Amino acid sequence: MLSAAVLTTLSACGAAPDPQQPAGAAGEAKGSARPGTATSLADLGGLEALVAAAEKEGQLNVIALPPDWANYGEMIKAFQAKYPKIKINSENPDASSADEIAAVKSRKGQDRAPDVLDLGIAFARSGAAENLFAPYKVAAWDKIPASQKDADGRWYNDYGGYVSIGCDAARVPTCPQTFADLLKPEYKGKVALNGNPTKSGSAFGGVYAAALANKGSFADIQPGIDFFGQLRKSGNFIPVESTPATVEKGETPISIDWDYLNAGYAEQFKGKGVDWKVAVPTDGVFAQYYSQAINKDAPHPAASRLWMEFLYGTEGQNIWLKGHARPVLLPGMTQDGTADKAAVAALPQVQGTPSFPASAELDQAKATLAEKWDKALS
Repeated sequence: MLSAAVLTTLSACGAAPDPQQPAGAAGEAKGSARPGTATSLADLGGLEALVAAAEKEGQLNVIALPPDWANYGEMIKAFQAKYPKIKINSENPDASSADEIAAVKSRKGQDRAPDVLDLGIAFARSGAAENLFAPYKVAAWDKIPASQKDADGRWYNDYGGYVSIGCDAARVPTCPQTFADLLKPEYKGKVALNGNPTKSGSAFGGVYAAALANKGSFADIQPGIDFFGQLRKSGNFIPVESTPATVEKGETPISIDWDYLNAGYAEQFKGKGVDWKVAVPTDGVFAQYYSQAINKDAPHPAASRLWMEFLYGTEGQNIWLKGHARPVLLPGMTQDGTADKAAVAALPQVQGTPSFPASAELDQAKATLAEKWDKALS
């Protein structure tokens, strides 16, 4: 995964509360800006006022947060334990980034709309371009590297990892270590991605890594698409979304996914007949972050902002770290001694220092995938 050094460089529907509601309305901290327009804790009168406003709302809608993804199960439990007056509604945990964006658009004005989003970076950028997100700068804003955030605070990176190859050694005699290995006939019917790359950030990363492994570049993802087309024609690649359930059942014995997810599988399946091994392919070293954003029309604007403050506090950052993900504030936490040392020591080692695609390259890669992915696999 990303090292600390690397990170320094790197329907029955009701009506939603109106984020522009007048002074004295529900969810507003007395003597402060309205939660729906607040861009910082200072606007809200400080953390205590934000907590009071969020507790008055009493609810937070999250989406696409599987409990075994970067330790989100513990994250949700810790937030609810700290703020028991706020109920978290966790909908569609296995949704993709594209599903999140669709929910924001289709549920505008509804009280069941998502309040906060965890998105692949390409989707965070496109959502900001569509003016879907509220600008808000958490208390730790200045500690987030400029390259890891939108200057206006509409999104900022949260945690990251490397594309890796997970393999059940109980079912696969010799586990693949590289993308080139995946072409071997012994892996017929065994290779899967975690979703569709036109919709899923993790699958998108898998295709990008395959492009780098096959003489492509951030500006040219086509070799990655061609690689999976070749895997599909050989019968090695199967169009089944890899999940913990498919791994445990043996349906996807080889899964290309983020290393923090594959590392989590290794722990999750101990004693269950699954011997899950994880390798970061040396021929396609690709690292990426996910990003957080607040729905501009969040039905619970105060709770949304309190959630963000929790995520970017020491407790939230260490919870991600315990899930084998590299939180964006890890470099500073390592320096000041607040990072969970045992969790840092448990992170997989990776050779090489990754670079990251520019915004225009991400946009072009996303467009190319949307146009050519289905045809390549047909």
